[in-house]
Amino acid sequence: MASILSLGLGVLFTIEIVTGYLSYVAYAPTIGANDVAGGGPDEVLFGWTWFTEPAWLYGLNQSLHVLAGVAAIPILAAKLWVVMPKFYAWPPARSVADVLERGTYALLIGSSIFLVFTGLFNIAYWYPWSFGFVQAHFYAAWVFLGAFLGHLVIKFPVMRRAFRERGVLRPLREDLAATEPEPYDEDTSAPLEPDPPTISRRGLVGVVGGASAVMVGLIAGQSIGGWTRSTALLAPRGQDPAFPLSQGFQVNQTAAKAQITPDLVGDDWRLAVVGRERLELTRQELLAMPQHTEDIPIQCVEGWVSWQTWTGVRLRDLARMAGVTDPDELFVESVQPAGAFDDVVLRGSRATDPQSLLALKVNGEELSLDHGYPARIMIPASPGVHQTKWVGRLTWRPS
Repeated sequence: MASILSLGLGVLFTIEIVTGYLSYVAYAPTIGANDVAGGGPDEVLFGWTWFTEPAWLYGLNQSLHVLAGVAAIPILAAKLWVVMPKFYAWPPARSVADVLERGTYALLIGSSIFLVFTGLFNIAYWYPWSFGFVQAHFYAAWVFLGAFLGHLVIKFPVMRRAFRERGVLRPLREDLAATEPEPYDEDTSAPLEPDPPTISRRGLVGVVGGASAVMVGLIAGQSIGGWTRSTALLAPRGQDPAFPLSQGFQVNQTAAKAQITPDLVGDDWRLAVVGRERLELTRQELLAMPQHTEDIPIQCVEGWVSWQTWTGVRLRDLARMAGVTDPDELFVESVQPAGAFDDVVLRGSRATDPQSLLALKVNGEELSLDHGYPARIMIPASPGVHQTKWVGRLTWRPS
């Protein structure tokens, strides 16, 4: 059972590792204001640029990341139950190798529980702690990766022996009457004098797998959208008054929460565009420029996706107006007084893709204040935190 559950966790945790890495790359972690890990690893690990095509790419990545993490919760609980006797082994360490192995257990179990449950709380937008979620999640992931690889090296021979001797699926075909306990072995968690079984192995796998499927079903709607969003009971967006709708779709950060007041975005608002030249543009002047309409989803790290139709000015057109024909980097600043991601750095195709907009309207309507009026950034295949609202200044840096 430990080997079967480990196989399932191995698949899900591998998805978590790959999508987590890709999510961090999408944050552009080595660029100025985007450095969410506070001076984390350098270009050796994150030295390539995330894509802007297809537009749904980041949403797919985060959906897989979140759904795999949620699916892992019942399997992780079952795995801990199966190996529970190992936690009470006495003496706790009989050799240096034993100390290393049990240390790996502690790091793997601790980091996986921390990552899974802080991730679940992040989906619910509930932070009952004082540390930064992204930073803590990032560093805990490195602890988990090291412990996961170490555990894999230590336990792979055990798993291989179990599958070679018992088969992968053969024990799962046995009903309760044919279910026999594992023979006792000093190095395993099999009991010395087991009671008669009350559930078959396939019954246990069925219960655990069913629990995973139910949990995934209770959150997948936030990624699929449409009528399925109402089934996402583990994802509060669009259902809880704490996450209001504006213009028919979700808001993570309201104008009130960001301390946006009328004097910041009223008639005196001007967009500063800085490059080789400096411009100040009113909203009416922006609306008088060539307008472009693109279908771009808001795709957030919590795994929710919301497709909308945005209209505005191409960012690369604003670069040319500021005298920058070869833009390499765009520094975006919001007028919000304070808060996470009130500025962001966009590099390469994110700033020059023809779909990248300074959006002025959504679905044919003027932006609401909660959705970033008077202007916001909309970029395909990018984290929602890079789609800055209430933009006040764009600074272009040539290549």
